Amino acid sequence: MSWKIIERKRTLLAGESGPGRGKSGGRLSCCLVYPNRYHSAMSNLGFQAVHAMVNAQAEISCDRAYLPDRDELEELQRTRGTLLSLEGQRPLSSFDLIAFSISFESDYLNLPAIFRLAGIEPYAAKRSPLQPLVLAGGAALFLNPEPVAPFLDLVCIGEAEPTLPPLLELLKRGAPSREELLLEAAQLPGIYVPSLYQPQYDGVRQVAFHPAPGAPVKVRRVWDPDPDSRPTVTEIHTDATEFSGMHLVEISRGCPRACRFCAAGFIYLPYRSRSPELVRQEVLKGVAQGRKVGLVAAAVSDYAGIGELCCDIVAAGGKFSVSSFRIDHLDGRMIEALKASGQKSVALAPEGGSQRLRDLVKKGINEEQILAACDMLVSHDILNLKLYFIIGLPTETGEDLGELVALVKKIRERVVAAAKENRRLGEIQLSVNPFIPKPFTPFQWCAMEPVKSLEKKWKFLQKELGRLSNLKLQMESPREAFQQALLSRGDRRLAGLLVAADRLGNWKEALREQGFDAEALVCREIALEEMLPWDFIDGGDTARLLREYRKALGGTAELNGE
Repeated sequence: MSWKIIERKRTLLAGESGPGRGKSGGRLSCCLVYPNRYHSAMSNLGFQAVHAMVNAQAEISCDRAYLPDRDELEELQRTRGTLLSLEGQRPLSSFDLIAFSISFESDYLNLPAIFRLAGIEPYAAKRSPLQPLVLAGGAALFLNPEPVAPFLDLVCIGEAEPTLPPLLELLKRGAPSREELLLEAAQLPGIYVPSLYQPQYDGVRQVAFHPAPGAPVKVRRVWDPDPDSRPTVTEIHTDATEFSGMHLVEISRGCPRACRFCAAGFIYLPYRSRSPELVRQEVLKGVAQGRKVGLVAAAVSDYAGIGELCCDIVAAGGKFSVSSFRIDHLDGRMIEALKASGQKSVALAPEGGSQRLRDLVKKGINEEQILAACDMLVSHDILNLKLYFIIGLPTETGEDLGELVALVKKIRERVVAAAKENRRLGEIQLSVNPFIPKPFTPFQWCAMEPVKSLEKKWKFLQKELGRLSNLKLQMESPREAFQQALLSRGDRRLAGLLVAADRLGNWKEALREQGFDAEALVCREIALEEMLPWDFIDGGDTARLLREYRKALGGTAELNGE
C-alpha cells in the first residue's frame, strides 16, 4: 500500500462536498468505476446519479474508483500496488460487485487497464466465483455492448432508474451458484447476460446470435416512465472537475428532433421533460449554495417554459449556463437572462454545411434561420459563438464544403460588425467533427469516410478559413473518430484487440498482431438485411429507422442490398 496514493485520495475527498458521499457497511459491497480520470468522472452527471442511487439502497455500500492519473499510475507501477477505491481505499478485487459507468465508446479502451491494475482477470469466462461480479451500464452500452461483452457478467440495457433496483435486490438475495444468479438476472427487464448468448461470424459479418436455453431471445431496453421519480443533479461538488462551481440539473431526457445521425434522439425515446416544479426546486438549491446552475439536456431550448425558468434563476440572484441552443427555438427571455448571468458565449449546431446536408440529416433548419439566430445573439451583445459542423456525412461533396465555408464567413461578418460597434472583441470557434455511424440511428448502415479523405477535407477548411481573424478552427482527430466508429459498430471480436492494445501499449501494433481489418468494419456500407451486432437489443423502431434511411438516401438505398 502506497501512502502517497492514500494521501492523494484523501486530498480528493477533502475537496468534495454534498450529500452524495458513500456509506460503509452493508450486505452487498459495490465499487462504481468510471473508466477515465477523476476529473472526467465527476463531470459526468450519469455517474454521479448512479452512485447516489446505489448508496440509497438499503444494505448496499457503494464506493468509487477511476482510471489512475499519470502520477498515481507511476506510483502503482513503482510499488507494484493494486488499484484502490476512493472512499474506502480498498482493492477493487475485495468488492462483491464492480459496476462500470460508461458513457463513451472510447472509454472501452481503458477497461483492460483497470482489470490489470486491479489484479482481476478481464474475461468473465476465466474469472473464478471468488472474484467480483462485473456489471456495466451507460449510454455506450445502450447502443452496442458487444466490443466489451466478454469482460462483463451483467449489462444494464437502458436507464438506471428502472433497471438497477430489481437487479440489486436480486444480488442482495443471492443464488446457490453464479450460473443460477446470472440466469435469473437475465429474466429482469433491461438486463443482458453476455455469457448466455453465442455469436456466429462469417468473415467480417455476424450471421447469428444464439441464446442459451432459458435466456430471452431479445433484451428489451428500458426507460424511466416517470422523469420526476428522482432528480438528476450534481450530488457531489468538487473543484477538480470541468464544472467547478456549478450545480448541474437535468431538465429533460432525450430529444424530440430525431436527427438521423444522432443517437440521443433514438435511444432515449420517448422524449421526457421534468416538471417545472421539480426543476425549479433543484435549480434554486444551486442558487442557495452560491453556485452557477448548469441546465443539462440534449435540447435545452425545447424545454417548455425555459425562458421563465432562466428569469427565475436570475431573479433569485443566481447565474446559469446552458450547453447549446436549438437554432430555430431561441427564447428572447432566455437570452436576456443569459446576458444578465454574464454568459459571453453560446454554442449553435448547424451540423450540415449546406442546405442539402441539413435536409439529409433532418436538421429542420435553413440558412435564414441560422443567420437570424446569430443576429439575435449578437444584438444582445453575445459576440462569442461556437459552431458545430459535421464533415463526411453520407453523399457529402466538395460543393457542400464550399457552402459550409460561405455560411461561416456570413456569420463571421455579423460577429465582426457587432464587435466593432460595441468596441470589444468577438470570436467564432468552429468545431468540426467527422461523421460516425451510430447504432440505432437511420445512418447505422452507412459507411464512415476514410481517414485520409477526412484529412483532405480538413486541409481545405484550414486553407479557406484558417487565416481569418476572429475565427478559430478545431477538429476532432479523424483517427480517433475512426477508432470510435470501430468501437461503436464492432462485435465481440474487439475484446481481444482491446486486451492486446493494453498489453502492447499501442493500438496499431495490436491491430497488426490480431490481424484485424478495421477498415472493413468501419468504411463499408452495411446491407440492410445483414445482422447487426446490436440486433439482440429490443429498443428501437427498426421500421422507422429504415424509413428514415430511405427518405434520406433515396435511390442510393437500392445499392445497399434492397
